[in-house]
Amino acid sequence: MCTLIVRTGRPLTLMGVRDEFADRPWEGPGEHWPEYPGVIGGRDLKAGGTWLAVNPVARRAAALLNGHGTPAAEVSRVSRGDLALRAAYTGEPPTAGLTRYDPFHLVIADLAGVRLLSWDGRRTAASGLPEGTSMVVNSGLDPASERVAAYLPRFETEPWKELITAEPSSEPDALIVRHELPDGRVFASLAVMEVTLTPDGVTYDFTDLTADWDR
Repeated sequence: MCTLIVRTGRPLTLMGVRDEFADRPWEGPGEHWPEYPGVIGGRDLKAGGTWLAVNPVARRAAALLNGHGTPAAEVSRVSRGDLALRAAYTGEPPTAGLTRYDPFHLVIADLAGVRLLSWDGRRTAASGLPEGTSMVVNSGLDPASERVAAYLPRFETEPWKELITAEPSSEPDALIVRHELPDGRVFASLAVMEVTLTPDGVTYDFTDLTADWDR
């Protein structure tokens, strides 16, 4: 996932925009993982993990974004896709074996608050998200990001669902992206997930942005 928007308060709301190569296989949200009973998320069919996981019973969600830094060694690298699953299931961030993972940002949200764990391949940094509305991108909580500068003020004042209807663009400040690479592959925003957490329950709205693509 490349963009996560979080609004604290009641309800606690998260919206994730997943950007990925269009030819990487995936399927929509469901309880796909018997080892994590009750956890819901879309599944990456290549590596088996997810980018945003929701645990309705625990009123908890966890979102994973790729980060910047030092990649893991090829011989020991494992997919980052299990990190959101484990965090949503247990409520705890990973504490061991991080050198097996490429850099990432992991957001864990529940009714007690929202935490951010970042790993750059050498060290971790942990913090709570501030009150109000925040955006997390591949460079973390980064006010210098062109996307954050363009969209954070809008997420603070405008209806979120209207913002995800933007025309796909290859510009660096775009929220909904589409890049056609020289080799013919397409990197694009594939789906949007909006999750709300309250003491009374959880909602999970899923929008497949590829549904209207020409096949």
